[in-house]
Amino acid sequence: MTTALLGFATGAALIIAIGAQNAYVLRQGLRREHIGIVVAICALSDLVLILAGVAGIGAVSRLHPAVLELLRFGGAAYLAWFGVRSLWSARKASGLVASIPRGAGSVALTAVALTWLNPHVYLDTVLMLGSVANQHGPVGRWQFATGAVTASLVWFTGLGLGARALAPRLASPRLWQAIDVVVGITMLSIAAMLLVS
Repeated sequence: MTTALLGFATGAALIIAIGAQNAYVLRQGLRREHIGIVVAICALSDLVLILAGVAGIGAVSRLHPAVLELLRFGGAAYLAWFGVRSLWSARKASGLVASIPRGAGSVALTAVALTWLNPHVYLDTVLMLGSVANQHGPVGRWQFATGAVTASLVWFTGLGLGARALAPRLASPRLWQAIDVVVGITMLSIAAMLLVS
């Protein structure tokens, strides 16, 4: 396996895990609402964070553990809020079409918050991918990063556009209610794991 393919596989394994960011991309894809903006924000954010990790920010975080603690507690609070909000939405089976349309700015701001306030994003992209990439030498680390960035772009594009294509089939109010419950429980579980880990 070449270094770029290893980067692709490692990046995909970390990015595909269900989390706040993926849940939001899925939600926006299903709603067919500004999905291009959401995909671009998520993919470009991963690009910046992966390159930062490869360039050495992972080492700074290892030298200053307080940074990780701040990310951990802040992220847990944000993920808990997101989980409670999803469970609150699940109280009523409203379906996708009953939702109030949101402007591009509001959608973009939520995507930015779910990306940059999520500690898992930093742990996965900056620390994990940055650390693994730096084991491949001066040239290999950038090949690894290229593979990981490509995995991010492929995943978010596929998730957003795939959900958009399936939206008519997934517009059932009961199904959307179940998605909100699963997302809510997942976010609260991740928040709890962050607090106890």
